[in-house]
This record gives sequence, C-alpha cells and structure tokens, in this order.
Amino acid sequence: MNQSVHFITLSTLDLNAARSFYTDGLGWRPLMDVPGEIIFFQIAPGTVLGLFEAGAFARDMAGGPEDARLGGLTLAHNVASPEEVDAVVARAVKAGARLVKSPQKAAFGGYHGHIADPNGVVWEVCHNPGWSVDEDGTVSLAPVED
Repeated sequence: MNQSVHFITLSTLDLNAARSFYTDGLGWRPLMDVPGEIIFFQIAPGTVLGLFEAGAFARDMAGGPEDARLGGLTLAHNVASPEEVDAVVARAVKAGARLVKSPQKAAFGGYHGHIADPNGVVWEVCHNPGWSVDEDGTVSLAPVED
C-alpha cells in the first residue's frame, strides 16, 4: 500500500458549528458541502478533511452512537511566524473555538497554541522552523535550535 492518507474524516456533533469554525474562524473554503451530512476541505495536495455529522457517521459505520465518538486526536497547522500563531488562534477563538493552551514557546523550540473546534477536536497552531515541505511534497523535520 502506498504510504499516504487521502481523507481524514471526523465525526461532528454539530455540523453547522463546525462549518462556521472552519469557514469563518479559519477562513477555509469548502471543496464540497452537503448540508446536514458532511463538509469537505482540501487540506493538502491530494488530501481532504471531512467533517461528518455524527448520526450520519454512525450510520455509515453501520453502528450506534458510540461509533461516532472521537478518540485522542490533534490536528496541527504550521504557520510562518509566532505572530501568525497569535493571529490564527485569536481569529479562531473569536469564531467560537475554545482556547486550550495560549500561544507560547514550545518544548521543541518553536511556538504554538492549542484551540478546540466546536466538537472538541484540538488543533495545534504552530510555528516550527524545523519543518518544511519540498517542491515535490516531501516533508522535512529537523531539530529546532534555541
């Protein structure tokens, strides 16, 4: 199997609140939006994030409501500077995100903060100078010097 993920799909208890968070709070544009069911966002070349209404998600899994719960999970978004971390976190909180961890210097040497979307999905907004993506999409990670 090719080492890749094409869709990341999350169950959401409140699709309308999630839509508002991602479109108004983060400024994302939907790739496809099926009201009352699912919304998709392209998040990287060939990679899509889907937010699936919890009841529809459970039915799709052929299971009950317990199948719609999320386990421990964070999503991360890297930005170009600590100032951009502050701005993204502030904008998201203004749009309804819950502040989990105020932006601050990270243990790895970068700068980050954590917010939760209306469904409790935790996002790390991060400035990591050791992270980069080459033209071909290859990710490089290097230690961050203090």
